Amino acid sequence: MDLHGAFHVYDTTLRDGAQQEGLNLSVADKLSIARQLDGLGVGYIEGGWPGANPKDTEFFRRASSELDLRHAKLAAFGSTRKAGVRAADDPQVAALRDSGASVVTLVAKSHDRHVELALRTTLEENLEMIRDTVSHLREEGQQVFLDAEHFFDGYRRNRDYALEVLRAAYGAGAEVIALCDTNGGMLPTWVSDVVHDVIETTEVRVGIHCHNDTGCAVANTLAAVDAGATHVQGCINGYGERTGNADLVTVVANLQLKLDHQVLPEGLLSESTRIAHAVAEVTNVPPASRQPYVGTSAFAHKAGLHASAIKVDPNLYQHMDPVGVGNDMRLLVSDMAGRASIELKGRELGFDLSGDKQLVARVTARVKEMEQRGYTFEAADASFELLLVEEVEGHRPSYFDVESWRVITETLTHRAESEEAVSEATVKLRAAGVRYVVTGEGNGPVNALDSALRSAIVQAYPGVAKFELIDYKVRILDQGHGTDAITRVLIETTDGASSWITVGVGHNVIEASWGALVDGLTYGLRRQQL
Repeated sequence: MDLHGAFHVYDTTLRDGAQQEGLNLSVADKLSIARQLDGLGVGYIEGGWPGANPKDTEFFRRASSELDLRHAKLAAFGSTRKAGVRAADDPQVAALRDSGASVVTLVAKSHDRHVELALRTTLEENLEMIRDTVSHLREEGQQVFLDAEHFFDGYRRNRDYALEVLRAAYGAGAEVIALCDTNGGMLPTWVSDVVHDVIETTEVRVGIHCHNDTGCAVANTLAAVDAGATHVQGCINGYGERTGNADLVTVVANLQLKLDHQVLPEGLLSESTRIAHAVAEVTNVPPASRQPYVGTSAFAHKAGLHASAIKVDPNLYQHMDPVGVGNDMRLLVSDMAGRASIELKGRELGFDLSGDKQLVARVTARVKEMEQRGYTFEAADASFELLLVEEVEGHRPSYFDVESWRVITETLTHRAESEEAVSEATVKLRAAGVRYVVTGEGNGPVNALDSALRSAIVQAYPGVAKFELIDYKVRILDQGHGTDAITRVLIETTDGASSWITVGVGHNVIEASWGALVDGLTYGLRRQQL
């Protein structure tokens, strides 16, 4: 069954997912994740709540010029107008209208007690707020979806009013009414019964938005689709507050691979693993190894009878070919290499590796060995491309040779109660036949190193002056080792027109940062020379 075009896959990672405890996304993070989600082929990306959140307002402003989406439409999230105010005069509605997003998703109360206690208005005024806001935005030319907040709980308390909310929104021009299990307390059969009733009683187009508090967010979403929902909402990697939202990759993989619904553009489901892991690197949340479909353990098999059977026929002990979601089968005592992923990534970067099996095997072995040491290339495309160039051409791109580097951090005590730490880095290198010895200062050792390295290289390659470090992430690996643990650093660099991410690994944060900095400058210089 082909539902693509009629069926909506709607991602809310940048809004609902960002409410996860400990997850803090910058505007640059959100733009990066949006590009990844578009690469997965989702139909809609909810960017945030313009007007209510300055960061989200900035995201929509930058998105208009910095995002070139091929598959997705950007959706702005917001609430209906306030009680007693015309939608045309409400500043929050104006922010949605002016966001530049072609789609607006309005959240509205569908639980009578929430209307009376949270909105402090009447049930009839709530219906008018919905009608007025939906019709106003429709008249302004925007596509409107409605999230019926706390719908399932409201339905159980006052079915007639909950259904009237849906009719009011749909009658005013909302294209989809998403039924929200906001508290996450539903079970699949309950969801199925309610969705059946909603469709038969109101004839609205139903969407589904599930939280995972019972561990059933994905199952509840699938139950809603089975009952007739044609719009699914979720977050990549199951991000979200409390226990998270429905994992969108798991939802679409089940719909497409198990239920024969073609809900993503042809061929893009195989990008799932790469994209899920790339987003995890941007959020700085470690990927869940046991995550369905895309986890590193999703197709891992232990030694013994199980592994022996896998060698004879992989289908004996796994429910699908992992290539379908871009993952790899692994034997834990003798890991099978991810050659398909290497070929796919190489093709994406402009390298056709399909005709050289030895080269693919060599790159695969090297990547595997480096990943054992803590490297990851899921989000660090620039470092992977440098590795690939080295294997294809037989030598690593080199524009400078480092003799040595060192960093000194000292504390300057100005007053008894005030101390200031200052870092100084010295870098010695040769570039374009000239030896440079440069010292740089910074508000930390990495900042000082970056300053010194850049100051040296810019003398030989003036184009480096455009380079700027715009993001820096640190992850401690093998945390049980305490201060002796391996450190991984991801650095994002820009030349003003585009950006790239490099990775470094070391026994301390400075060593790891140095590797990522060198890769970042090397990659940028290679781009300028091509």
